[in-house]
Amino acid sequence: MTRHFRSLQGHLLCTCVAAVLPATASLAQVAEEDFFDLGTITVEMQDDQQGAADRATAVYVSDAELERARMGNVKDLFAGIASVSVGGAIPVAQKIFVNGIDMLNLSVQIDGALQNNRTFHHTSANVFDPGMLKFVRVDPGIAAADTGPNAIAGAVIMETIGASDFLGDDRSFGGNVRLSFADNGDTFGRAVTLAGQKDGFEVLGYFKNATGNDYVDGNGNLVDGTAADMQSGLLKLAYESDQGHRIEFSGQKIVDDTLRPYRANIGEVLGGRPVPATRVYDTERSSYSLRYENTNDTGMWDPEFVLGYSESVVKVPDPYGSMGTSDTLSAKLQNTFHLSSTGTIVAGLDYYDRHSEYSDPTDPYLDEGSENIGLFAQARFDPTNRWSISTGLRYDRQEFVGWDGYTDDVSGASANISAAYSITDALSVRAGYSNVFGGIQLEDNYQFWERWDYTGLKPSRSENYTVGFDYNTGSLTLGGELFLTDVRDARSGAGNFDFESKGFNLGAVYGWTNGSMRLTYSNSDVKVNDQTGGSYEALDFGAPLGQVVAFELQQAIPQWDMLVGGSMEIAMDYDTLGGYSDRDLEGYQVVNIFAEYHPPSFPALTLRASIDNLFDEQYADRATYGGDYTDVVTLKEPGRTFRLEAIAYF
Repeated sequence: MTRHFRSLQGHLLCTCVAAVLPATASLAQVAEEDFFDLGTITVEMQDDQQGAADRATAVYVSDAELERARMGNVKDLFAGIASVSVGGAIPVAQKIFVNGIDMLNLSVQIDGALQNNRTFHHTSANVFDPGMLKFVRVDPGIAAADTGPNAIAGAVIMETIGASDFLGDDRSFGGNVRLSFADNGDTFGRAVTLAGQKDGFEVLGYFKNATGNDYVDGNGNLVDGTAADMQSGLLKLAYESDQGHRIEFSGQKIVDDTLRPYRANIGEVLGGRPVPATRVYDTERSSYSLRYENTNDTGMWDPEFVLGYSESVVKVPDPYGSMGTSDTLSAKLQNTFHLSSTGTIVAGLDYYDRHSEYSDPTDPYLDEGSENIGLFAQARFDPTNRWSISTGLRYDRQEFVGWDGYTDDVSGASANISAAYSITDALSVRAGYSNVFGGIQLEDNYQFWERWDYTGLKPSRSENYTVGFDYNTGSLTLGGELFLTDVRDARSGAGNFDFESKGFNLGAVYGWTNGSMRLTYSNSDVKVNDQTGGSYEALDFGAPLGQVVAFELQQAIPQWDMLVGGSMEIAMDYDTLGGYSDRDLEGYQVVNIFAEYHPPSFPALTLRASIDNLFDEQYADRATYGGDYTDVVTLKEPGRTFRLEAIAYF
């Protein structure tokens, strides 16, 4: 791997930086760090099942993308992956779509803890702080049986940073300070990480705070309710014995409490009932995980146990004094049977207890709940040096409880199979299929006032298909696939709907001396009840995205101790309308550039300057709700933004 300067983030405040710089000798490690390129091999190596056939369609966020998103948000995290779109402009409203499908329909985990899959429809069910993350994998469509329950359209798996990842093997204590400032909205971000390890014990603490004012869009208009006001924190404790027995606890919390657009993911609805431009959204999201594993086991006994709890609270004090709470208690116990150097069977059981409630002065308590227990087994093996196979089964039994005491017991089996064949050492082809029991999902608790009659509800079921290819010569990687996800009896209120997303993805990564690039293209089409779905019809199922392109480029200039680069996000015109849609979606092209400087006299310091939306494009991200309706003013992304960042390690 070519040498490069660590891509780091934080705002340039030299007095603070100088205060945390220790002696030069203790900073040498940072100067020796390898190049964060745009390939994903180093991230993939953190995946225990990397290289298995069911990982052939997996999408990994690269080290470079993780590093540059640390002082940003979820849109920054997935900016280089066209098949993962993030709309909503502000973190509290950002919604994530994978191959055109809302992430509400994927199994989402952080440190093994299942996350909630429903909340107020104007806010995000999944708010993440990229600064906490060391690993992000997206399994679009087909998810293995051991990934988790109800993964009807795939999964998103995330792991948070830990002390041993942060310090390596040769330091007992360290940390960093990140600072950032963006002129558009006068947004000031600051983050600190402290980590220590000794005699097998590890501890890491992380805190981040971002505050600012409302930003302006590409036309210079102030966008009400977009001021940054988010605090997030992570505590991680672990102990690992000499024999490899490892127990780890992680806890995180993210708080956003300030004025937001009245409908947080929409700029304005024209001609509707009069409402204030903004109102307070008091949101709090937390996730906790306790996990045991043995890092040295490679035989027939390699157990893992995870206990998790996640909670999302959305309060809207005025009007109505509304509060919605969603929480998930989850557990998983599994064992990996290592049959050979290339063959494993992972088998076990998992459980969750989900609960969602709503209250306001007129509706003091309305709630839904579900319990699910599942048994699963996934086999991964290479029958020849050309073939790789992965296949699995799971069986889930769920009990659903409605707001009025209605109960229903549903159950079903799920199956998946993936295969990859190497035609040559460089070229391989792959295909996969899954048939997944989705159960009955809990609904948006801000809709409980509708007092549904549940008697017509059915459990959902999906089928996922993919066929693709990969070409890898070392410096050049090409890949692509056709995909189809077909979901039957998905829940919306008291009814069941069918929806599908189909299309194709293409991607290329190329590396050269001191540089790399990544290009991805996605083309998806969403239908609801066999009709083209607009933003309204597809709400909570998917979004009309059409053709999306993401491009990233970076080049190190060692003689100047610099890294320069840029990115583009492109959405093509899209004129396929849903039943209520009355205008086409206009395309846009957004260019971002950056330059990093690594002062030779301060090897633990990196300074970064960037310009986002260089040409001041006026646009709402393609995944933002409402662009296909003339009576909806979409929530616009920020206009041209100058950003200064710095990070200091100690």
